[in-house]
Amino acid sequence: MSREYPIIAVTGSSGAGTTTVRRSFERMFLREDVHAAVVDGDAFHRYTRDDLHRIFREEPERKNELSHFAVEANQLDRLENLFIEYGEQGTGTFRHYIHAEDKQMIEAGCRVGTFTEWQALPCGTDLLFYEGLHGGLVTEEHDIARHVDLLVGVAPTMNLEWIQKIDRDTKLRGYSQEAVIDTILGRMDDYVRYIQPQFSRTHINFQRVPTVDTSNPFEVQDIPTDAESFVVIRFRDPSTVDFPWLLAMIKDSFMTRPHTLVVPGSRLSLAMELILAPLVRHLLAQRRFR
Repeated sequence: MSREYPIIAVTGSSGAGTTTVRRSFERMFLREDVHAAVVDGDAFHRYTRDDLHRIFREEPERKNELSHFAVEANQLDRLENLFIEYGEQGTGTFRHYIHAEDKQMIEAGCRVGTFTEWQALPCGTDLLFYEGLHGGLVTEEHDIARHVDLLVGVAPTMNLEWIQKIDRDTKLRGYSQEAVIDTILGRMDDYVRYIQPQFSRTHINFQRVPTVDTSNPFEVQDIPTDAESFVVIRFRDPSTVDFPWLLAMIKDSFMTRPHTLVVPGSRLSLAMELILAPLVRHLLAQRRFR
């Protein structure tokens, strides 16, 4: 793990809620005057949307093979090289994948489903922050997880994850519900093979559990509110966690196992602040400068 140039990765499936955790980190960085190089995992997809549509027309049998979860559909060598270069030198290259909700980029002339040009990371950053699908991936060819100093997993219960994805992709990205469901089903093998194993490698997992009926996630319904959920927080190394202090600071929190804290969903922001801010400070305090 790097100490001079730390790397933080938030990993989770599409629709899991990694963006919520990212925003908490961004607020923390602003308050703590931390200058982070921020990289989106979508930037390392191998194909544009038009490329995929063309491939699927010409070779329909490859539709499930090229889900965004799959190794074959991503430039994981570039992602791993970025982590290596940043960890050693604080430099690297990145780009953006344009989504329908990226209004400013679209107004600037970028097309949805395409990439910006590769560019250098900003100079003089304190750490690299990655949010995406593969921050904890390990395969025969790649071991991305070993380059990460703080790996955070976001994995709500599967039904809730699907509800959140359907809601986002229909409301923000213009897909039909049927198309989103087809995508979920088509990615299932890759989800089990590439996404789920990462949550056994994380330093911390946040798993949101609804307290309302989500038994049929493919029925049109509202996402359960924060007040209608709990968040299960699992720590890989409980010896580094002051659980009595967290229990005292987070009202109505409780423990279910020696490494597991449960907090009301409405207090997740507070919990992330209390848990993650000291870890970021610790990483930065250990930086070694040449």
